[in-house]
Amino acid sequence: MKMERLIGILSILLQREKVTAPELAERFEVSRRTIQRDIQSLCQAGIPLSTAQGAGGGISIMEGYRVDRTVLTAPEMQAILAGLRSLDSVSGTRRYAQLMEKLSVGASALLSGDTRILIDLSSWYKTSLPPKIQLIQRAMEQRCLIRFTYFSPREESRRTVEPYHLVFHWSDWYVWGWCRAREAFRLFKLNRMTELSAGGTFVPRSAPLPDLDPQQIFPPKCQVTVLFDPTYRWRLVEEYGVDRFAIQPDGRLRFTGGFPDGDSALSWILTFGEGAELLEPEELRDRLGILGRQLARRYGKEG
Repeated sequence: MKMERLIGILSILLQREKVTAPELAERFEVSRRTIQRDIQSLCQAGIPLSTAQGAGGGISIMEGYRVDRTVLTAPEMQAILAGLRSLDSVSGTRRYAQLMEKLSVGASALLSGDTRILIDLSSWYKTSLPPKIQLIQRAMEQRCLIRFTYFSPREESRRTVEPYHLVFHWSDWYVWGWCRAREAFRLFKLNRMTELSAGGTFVPRSAPLPDLDPQQIFPPKCQVTVLFDPTYRWRLVEEYGVDRFAIQPDGRLRFTGGFPDGDSALSWILTFGEGAELLEPEELRDRLGILGRQLARRYGKEG
């Protein structure tokens, strides 16, 4: 991709006094003409580059504008590499690791093989997710609309969206874009999309960054109080933290928290089986009792 190549060329120029166009063309596997266009793009972006012809010539950053080559320390370079590798874990390729190798030319001392940070963003959906991510990435680069069928708790609908950002949050992938059906910016989970396609361009609008505060995305409209068996302390610590529950005289754990709706609260409580007792609210407790009786009739043994 052009942007990655431009970053790579700039990195090389920051690390070396001078480099030739044939060297860059060979490293990035493109033509010399492409490299010349890239150099023009960097100049238009405000990077003061100079070129010299003949023996000893090449491309360099103009004297007096050189950035300190030690601007990135070894730990910082390792952190960048870990981040790039995490993107490879999504696609199952070495695309970003190869980019990092190109960025680090001449700086091998900063990138030893002793990497201590490993980030894996892959999921159970390794087969279905990468094609969706790649299609949406291309659509964002080319300013193309995306269309898909979306499954939400309320409905199944067909959406047309102007995509602006891919987001990894809450252990899932989302796309943030302008939904033409709702005439507003929305966050869509990729795993809930089917029949995803791209086509037709759009004029970019001013797009705010998504507010990923859970209080904004999933406002806690339903407050519950639950007593848990002590054996589930590990789950409460993992999911909510050690300060979100109180130990009762009988050893049980009293938890109070908010959920977007009653269905979400019930679904969560049911995962604890007999290890959880819903105390409040009363109406939700009644719903749980009705559900319990229905399940008993469905799965109970006759006689």
